[in-house]
Amino acid sequence: MCGIFGVHGHPDANQLAQLGLYSLQHRGQESVGVVSIDPAGNARAVRNMGTLSDSLAQDLAKLPPGVAAVGHTRYSTSGSSTIENAQPVLARSKGGYITLAHNGNIINAAELRMELEEQGSIFASTNDSEVIVHRLARSNAATPAERLADALQGVEGAYSLIVNMGDTLLAARDPRGWRPLAMGKLGDATVFASETCALDIIGATTVRDVEPGEIIAVNNTGMVSTHPLPTRELHRCVFEFVYFARPDSRVYGGSVDRARRALGKQLAREHPAPTAELVFSVPDSSNSAALGFAEQSGLPYELALIRNHYVGRTFIQPTQAGRDAKVKVKYNPVREVLEGKSVVMVDDSVVRGTTTRGLVALVRAAGAREVHLRISSPPVTGPCYYGIDTPSREELIAANYTIPEIATHLGVDSLGYLSLDGMLGSVPDGPHGFCHACFSGDYPTPPPTDPDKLRFGCGC
Repeated sequence: MCGIFGVHGHPDANQLAQLGLYSLQHRGQESVGVVSIDPAGNARAVRNMGTLSDSLAQDLAKLPPGVAAVGHTRYSTSGSSTIENAQPVLARSKGGYITLAHNGNIINAAELRMELEEQGSIFASTNDSEVIVHRLARSNAATPAERLADALQGVEGAYSLIVNMGDTLLAARDPRGWRPLAMGKLGDATVFASETCALDIIGATTVRDVEPGEIIAVNNTGMVSTHPLPTRELHRCVFEFVYFARPDSRVYGGSVDRARRALGKQLAREHPAPTAELVFSVPDSSNSAALGFAEQSGLPYELALIRNHYVGRTFIQPTQAGRDAKVKVKYNPVREVLEGKSVVMVDDSVVRGTTTRGLVALVRAAGAREVHLRISSPPVTGPCYYGIDTPSREELIAANYTIPEIATHLGVDSLGYLSLDGMLGSVPDGPHGFCHACFSGDYPTPPPTDPDKLRFGCGC
């Protein structure tokens, strides 16, 4: 899961991209980059490992003013976390510079890469996004939009893309609409971003979502929308509402905060905790769900865990050791709230279980008498091949243990997961049109049978 941002037609494009990426930092903390494009179509890139920093801002300040810019915050799935895999990708072809930022995961990237290598292509990274760049460079189509449509033929999986070629900025979503991508306006400038919170920070007005299968091309003569990709059944990632997106965003046209409150209310209906005295969240992604649970149950909502905001999101750390270390410094319990109390702890998901087990131990150590864990999504029982870091069933606690066994392992007095129907019925525009394969095993595409087929993912 990554954050992508693009702007065309603004004299402060570089600065706008930097601001937009601050709002998308939660979508990836392994690397960050901005490509600046001048009026002649020349492109310059700055990329850093880690999060946005003063050094990146200083590097951006040294670039010539750009009238267009593309930005990216990276969270890898199974690709390595190196500067070579940092985005946006920038390459020079016979037609000029190609810039690409990708959110998603291409499931047939290994096959496509092999074909390109047999034809003489040389790759500079191990991310799947570079496959699209090579296909763009090889296309002989007349316009940038036609070249992108040509390059995406036969590409399977999840992709929201922002691409710049010459004086044209393009945005595209895969035909199943797996990953969100919004379009906004700032005066005469056009802006694209993974979430609307990145439009808000620069003062842009949200216009609409880029539609599944759509390619939008923007240049100095205006904007053109086409739908050149084959129509597929809609499969938007429901986990955007559960965890990934910021609560102040709108994704797929719906409010993330309202969706999470609805998830929490339904969770309270399905799994009440009759002996509990208060509700608290595992901040920050579970705050809205816990508020919904508290409202539905009539229990007071308390701030029982304090989060250190200078530590990144534990779920999207690339290694287990990193996740374990982050838990120890990320949260601290409020003993005065917890001591002697029977509590409901609301979290959005349990993936591997190690983070949750550590949190329960913290709450117990602070004096909680009973801990009732409530999860605002179903058990994660399968890997995701579309951009989330769950590469194998062996890592998933719910794929290997029953719910009572998980409760014992986590050290809680009771454990309740939201049902699949309850989750799908709570999100905007539900229950149809969402991908829930990691919960249900219902994969929209045949999953790879060879784990090595994912070795080039993910560009994001």
